[in-house]
Amino acid sequence: MIKSIAELEALYGRPKAPALQKVATEITPGYRAYIEAAPFVALATVGPEGTDCTPRGDQGQVAFIEDNHILALPDWRGNDRIDSLRNVVRDGRVSLMFLVPGSSMIVRVNGRATLTAEADKLAQYGKKGKLPRSVMLIKIEELYFQCARAVMRADLWNTDNTPSLPTAGDILHEMTSGEFAGKTYDETWPERAAKTLW
Repeated sequence: MIKSIAELEALYGRPKAPALQKVATEITPGYRAYIEAAPFVALATVGPEGTDCTPRGDQGQVAFIEDNHILALPDWRGNDRIDSLRNVVRDGRVSLMFLVPGSSMIVRVNGRATLTAEADKLAQYGKKGKLPRSVMLIKIEELYFQCARAVMRADLWNTDNTPSLPTAGDILHEMTSGEFAGKTYDETWPERAAKTLW
């Protein structure tokens, strides 16, 4: 078992210059282009019960640049568990991983977040006649691109080899020992989802 930073660094060595030179503390023009193009971000938070990582996506831009130091992430319809939001209220540390379909580069942000439900801020990010229930404001501490190898190895954007997987209904049926009508859930889900995206 590796039990110290010294052991870890002995195994991996020191990062090469580009891995350090790519780090910004504010939004630069190059990073702006990726953030504005990204329809999807993975949001990681931490709280007393542990960590949480949740997907956030939208048609077009998912997070918005308030200024060179602040990102805004509107909160749209979901499963109402609000695990990430609970964490942010108690511990503002967050990490974001932006994905742009077709691009092998990932942009990452580490920072501190707060939540607001101020009417003006909700209205600023309203969409299709709907308002987000809250907006997360993220103060950037680090911003950098991730090495593309993980996306390249995964061949992430190639759908030719997508496996056949259980549906959400299948999993709910399994988790409730057959009490949940999984087939009905799957049949009605597309229409329900289409009506409640925002």
